[in-house]
Amino acid sequence: MIQIAEMLPPVYSPLWDLVAQCGVNKVVGALDLEHRLGDEAPWSYASLLRVKKAYEARGFELAVIESRPPLTKAKLGLDGRDEEIATVCELLESMGKLGIPVWCYEWMPVMNWLRTSTTIPSRGGALVTGYDHSQMRDAPMTEYGEVSEAQLWDNLRYFLERVLPAAEAAGVKLAMHPDDPPLSPIRGLGRIMRSIENFQRLLNLVPSEMNGIALCQGNFALMTDDLPQVIRQFGDKIFFVHMRDVAGTREKFEETFHDAGQTDMVACMRAYRDIGFSGVLRPDHVPTMAGDDNDHAGYSSIGRLFAIGYIKGIREVVYGAND
Repeated sequence: MIQIAEMLPPVYSPLWDLVAQCGVNKVVGALDLEHRLGDEAPWSYASLLRVKKAYEARGFELAVIESRPPLTKAKLGLDGRDEEIATVCELLESMGKLGIPVWCYEWMPVMNWLRTSTTIPSRGGALVTGYDHSQMRDAPMTEYGEVSEAQLWDNLRYFLERVLPAAEAAGVKLAMHPDDPPLSPIRGLGRIMRSIENFQRLLNLVPSEMNGIALCQGNFALMTDDLPQVIRQFGDKIFFVHMRDVAGTREKFEETFHDAGQTDMVACMRAYRDIGFSGVLRPDHVPTMAGDDNDHAGYSSIGRLFAIGYIKGIREVVYGAND
């Protein structure tokens, strides 16, 4: 059965207790980038061991690392990319030794997920994030100028050819997250993980049992009108799931409450059941609700609790209360 997890910071916060109180005991964790002992790297075995033990002390199982060393040079094919790739190999080796089975990464150059607003009023005055490409068409290029999609594919192949052998040796699955938003180019930067066809190309680029997908439903819902069929199409290449929803198109959308978007969430849950997916999903971006602050838009604590409850409910509908 699909497992519900939550993304928690690598150092204790009250959110840890709230999530445990909701009955969630799987964690999507991050590298501890702030607390180092000497020259110890956050992706080293010792640093990851401390993070894992901290989660376990609170009753959590660390199931996914959704955090990464710097990769800008690797993505852009710049001098120094081999050193960045070496840090990823060290991370994967450390994860393998510690029994952490999935690494979620992305191939968005320079900029990560992008929004043009984080204060859009939604149901009951909750605040959601949104993207309007018309506001970005005339935005200046970054310091890296134009970066073509062909360059990104070449650099991704170079990266995977060196990283996947380390992943195979460590027994760690690589789950590629889609571009957010799934548009290309933005500010002169090509973006390649933006379509169903391109995700199939990823799987074919360097075939490996460890080369797979982080199926972020909010992004995939902007790539297809039939998300349950896409879930069935990719089947056992789905290693990790982000469950969230949107309203709109890839050029203009806003995020929604989990029960208020354009996706049939129950049909998606049935698709995960039908492909035999037994890994973890986590609630992704949520509205900022009354009583919470919007300092970390998309990650309101109260909004996460609503999402956990909703997802537990649809899982019970699909799998049954006693499964």
